Amino acid sequence: MDIKFWSWNVNGLRAVLNKGFLEYIQSETPDILGLQETKLQEHQIPPELDELSGYRRFWSHAQRKGYSGTLVMSAFEPLNVEYAIGVEEFDTEGRIVIMEYEQFFFFNIYFPNGQMNDERLDYKLRFYERMLEIMEEKRKTGKMVIVAGDYNTAHHPIDLARPKANEKTSGFLRIERDWLDKIVKYGWVDTFRHFHPEPDRYSWWSYRAGARMKNVGWRVDYFFVNSEHLAWVKSADIRDDVMGSDHCPVTITITLP
Repeated sequence: MDIKFWSWNVNGLRAVLNKGFLEYIQSETPDILGLQETKLQEHQIPPELDELSGYRRFWSHAQRKGYSGTLVMSAFEPLNVEYAIGVEEFDTEGRIVIMEYEQFFFFNIYFPNGQMNDERLDYKLRFYERMLEIMEEKRKTGKMVIVAGDYNTAHHPIDLARPKANEKTSGFLRIERDWLDKIVKYGWVDTFRHFHPEPDRYSWWSYRAGARMKNVGWRVDYFFVNSEHLAWVKSADIRDDVMGSDHCPVTITITLP
């Protein structure tokens, strides 16, 4: 059985609805779709989403209005859903939806951005460490663990157009990239890079200076999986042809045994 996953930071779900979102999803028919940065509260859920029939929807809303927020749309009924990782300062920002199915876990995570100040950078790094604890905890069940989302960090120089110019910019700081090195050492695999060694493939572009048209971007959106189930992953891609946000969707397809 093949399962298609999409992950997409939509930078405002209501905004992207006006830019072809429903048509994209109806055309591509992902089985499980994780969205980040929905930027809405429970009472603001757009009725247009009802046009996407066949999906169960699982929301995590931030307490702060117009901020953060995640959504999973799933064609399958999960066994269990979690919206928290046991740390109040993280659990109030709507960043987490963890779905458990019979053979796998699916994490939809909007990792924090550290650019605002040193305090937010510290928050981001502590979020990273707590998330690794949860990833490893789920891994111990023996199931496949799929960790999708906007990680807000480019891992290697190949993952952004201008690495030298951004060495002191949050999103490419050595201390942030060290965490990605760490999870790789723990046996987590960047699925896109597993299939695609080529450069110039990005998932986020600034709205300024025609960055997307010039492909001056960053690859900050990932699907990581635990290495013991890597063989289940049949393909991975970046859908940079899909517009509507400053990010584009990233995808994987897995085949369940």
